[in-house]
Amino acid sequence: MSQTADGPPLVDQRPVEPTPRRRPFGPGSYLWDHAGLITFSLTTGAGFALQLMHPSVGAVVDEHSVFRTDAIGRASRSIASVQTWVYGGEEALAEGDRLRAMHAPLKSTDAAGVTHHALASGPWAWITLTAPYAFTTGARYFSRRPLAAVERESVYGELKQLMRNLHVVEKEIPPTYDDYLARFDEIVKSPLVAHPTVHDFLRASRTIPPPLTVPRVLRPLWRAAAHLPGRLQHFVTVGTLPEAARAKLGLNWTRSDERKLRLLGRVIAAVVPLLPERLRYFPIAYRARRAHRAEEAFRRSLAERPL
Repeated sequence: MSQTADGPPLVDQRPVEPTPRRRPFGPGSYLWDHAGLITFSLTTGAGFALQLMHPSVGAVVDEHSVFRTDAIGRASRSIASVQTWVYGGEEALAEGDRLRAMHAPLKSTDAAGVTHHALASGPWAWITLTAPYAFTTGARYFSRRPLAAVERESVYGELKQLMRNLHVVEKEIPPTYDDYLARFDEIVKSPLVAHPTVHDFLRASRTIPPPLTVPRVLRPLWRAAAHLPGRLQHFVTVGTLPEAARAKLGLNWTRSDERKLRLLGRVIAAVVPLLPERLRYFPIAYRARRAHRAEEAFRRSLAERPL
């Protein structure tokens, strides 16, 4: 309310903006068509490394994550969770609630005596604020063309909805893609640091530890088989990090490395669209897309039935 010089308070007549609501994704969205592609995983390493560079995220993950001992299990669970965010329908919202509840008790005290909480609004938001970077970088390297400016804004609009579904508070969500870029650069400059947990993750990505189900006697065979995929994963992770983040982490990246990554990206962009859908998409995404087509076919049959 406002007070006039000689009268009663006036009621503020400005319209109140409605609180954005949580809602699941469906067919027709960019995320529906792209978040389930196997190429999505190519930038998840850079996204996770960026997350770990935040002091709070790095501290909590250092104490509570199993990425050092069960890297494949952790990655599989993370990808399945992300796929549920996009393809799970109402279950996507339940998954957001589950993650929030799971992280609620997680905290860690660092060497300086600072206590970090997993659900502090800034660090929790940073987890999903790495997603627009990952999607645009993935499109730039591993698809037939990068996202156009209007597409980046549209995709960012969907990712804002994803953030709300995961309980990111509105004040932490930049309103436009340009605002997002400014916020992203600001966070990379500070508070991101070369957290020790990031270097542990990069080592684990290069030398992938065997799954817990692999018998000890077979682990030398695992290490031999995983050597080349590990080197490739580490190379792509380092190459898809922002240059400023690589500099903070002391990671070397040459012009020759960049040419190799771009060549690899062109090969992937040419080959993946030729694969059958069941191989192009992760299982949850493939089954969701197939179920949607089956539902549409059923509805058409009902609409076209003889009367």
